[in-house]
Amino acid sequence: MYWELMRRACERGYRIFDFGRSKQGTGSYSFKKNWGFEPQPLFYEYQLHQAKTVPEHNPLNPKYRLFIQAWQKMPLTLANMIGPHIVRNLG
Repeated sequence: MYWELMRRACERGYRIFDFGRSKQGTGSYSFKKNWGFEPQPLFYEYQLHQAKTVPEHNPLNPKYRLFIQAWQKMPLTLANMIGPHIVRNLG
């Protein structure tokens, strides 16, 4: 997918492309590393309300593994119906 994206961008004359963020341990991170991309850390600031630590809302968190697997098998129409209600309460 990345290769095709780069190929089409070059055909259109683009010379700079932002490949976006990747988490360590993911396929996209490995792909970028293999192509010579140098990782640059991103720093975030958090303001906690009624919490002592930053929540681990990360798809790589094992706590969410079963939920993610169930979500991937869910019919698309159902996921589209309930998804916005779930997302509203994340973070």
